[in-house]
Amino acid sequence: MFNIGEFVVHPMHGAGVIDAIVQERIAGSTQDYYVFKMPSAGLMLKIPTSNSQAIGIRSLITPEEAESLLEAIPALEVENSANWNKRYQENLERLKSGDLYQVARVIKSLMTRESRRGLSTGERKMLHNAKQILISEIVLSQEADYREVEARVDQAMTQ
Repeated sequence: MFNIGEFVVHPMHGAGVIDAIVQERIAGSTQDYYVFKMPSAGLMLKIPTSNSQAIGIRSLITPEEAESLLEAIPALEVENSANWNKRYQENLERLKSGDLYQVARVIKSLMTRESRRGLSTGERKMLHNAKQILISEIVLSQEADYREVEARVDQAMTQ
């Protein structure tokens, strides 16, 4: 269980803070919810505490882990299926995994594809979301500026 004020990561939304823990009655059943707030995007979600592990809510990585990830990005290998639907589904599964290395692979493959052929609207949105997920966690982990981290991520992706 997480505590109020604790930084956590939602696999599909990125890093944020547990703003509150509330109890709500829905359909005759009372349940506890984390109120998850993302400082960078202004997003607020209510996540059932009982489902948080199944959803993939986890603690923030350490600053050292974030640095190791940034250093590993240039060496990440990416695959690009020619089939748009297959590529999109594979990338979506990588994002849902909550693994930042998989998220970085999605970003790198989409940025590579964008520079060569351009992206569809759906892939452009996925690239934006993947970058938000990765950058938000590094920003909170290293207590860094969003734009600085974004520039470091972009630079690592193009090396």
